[in-house]
Amino acid sequence: MNPFREATIDLGAISDNVQHLRRLTATDVIAVVKANGYGHGAAEVAIAALAGGASRVGTATLEESFALRRAGITAPLMAWLHEPGRRFDDAVQAGIEIGVSSLAQLVAVSEASPAPASVHLKVDTGLSRNGIAAAELERVLAEAARLERIGRIRVVGIFSHLSGASPDDDRAQLARYEQILARAEAHGIRPEIRHLAATAGAIALPEARLDAVRIGIGLYGLSPFAGRSSAELGLRPAMTLRAAVAAVRRVPSGTGVSYDYVHRTERETTLALVPLGYADGIPRQASDRGPVLINGRPHTVCGRIAMDQFVVDMGDEPVAVGDEVVVFGDPTLGHPSATDWADAAGTINYEIVTRIGARVPRRTMS
Repeated sequence: MNPFREATIDLGAISDNVQHLRRLTATDVIAVVKANGYGHGAAEVAIAALAGGASRVGTATLEESFALRRAGITAPLMAWLHEPGRRFDDAVQAGIEIGVSSLAQLVAVSEASPAPASVHLKVDTGLSRNGIAAAELERVLAEAARLERIGRIRVVGIFSHLSGASPDDDRAQLARYEQILARAEAHGIRPEIRHLAATAGAIALPEARLDAVRIGIGLYGLSPFAGRSSAELGLRPAMTLRAAVAAVRRVPSGTGVSYDYVHRTERETTLALVPLGYADGIPRQASDRGPVLINGRPHTVCGRIAMDQFVVDMGDEPVAVGDEVVVFGDPTLGHPSATDWADAAGTINYEIVTRIGARVPRRTMS
């Protein structure tokens, strides 16, 4: 019997993707496992990425890094998105490297015990999100240099994030980043690690590879580029989402299917019920469009995707309760891809895998 619903995570693909990107970029890889490893399982992905040669693991929040420490991961960890007014003693005690985006955060980190705290200064080079703003930069660099001299912090890295808007925009950000590095040097700050590029920049902008690249979506074997597949980039998707057909019925022509009757059958046909819905992360926006594979043959969702289930029009093809449904996986194996679902939903493949909910069991394989 096929699993009722299940996401299979190929940890061997994670390790292989890291190895491939290390060879391609000829630099260190920081494996980004925020948001529960983009829905794949943070601790399991971190271990596989480190086995593939990643030198560090990155998370968005400190709580995500603490969970990795509790899971027994001793490798260098960094986190860069913090709530206002947070103290950092627990992070320093856990040996977590702290991304600093403002003077207030820098001061708070410097007050943590035991000193010195390891920090990565995050600078805004044009994305206009978090990161040290231009108006505050000189003051932060001067204070960071002073705090490093007196032993309160250690500046491990200086980093930023590319927009991916265009090659020209990314190169403008790289130029701004290099200017900031020069200003840091003028203050006596010499970071061990300069990192700017995520997956897209690591692949497409070689001059942005520097001392390390932060690999997020590429870690999971998905392409960050429209029109370029995972296989073209030498990557292997790690997640396969499967379910088993939960019910089958034969219906006449003109039968309405699911909410709002956006789909009515054009002829007598067989409907198969798949026990996955938007509560499990299947995007409702892909109603009447999402691709699936049932018994090795391609089909399309018909009607509205509901909270717990969706329907597939099978025509006259044989189908039975318990038959395998592949929602997405590795397209080189004939599966629909996460990108296919993203296209159907008007979003990006990052969101498709990250949104797969906790109700879907994860099963890892090597």
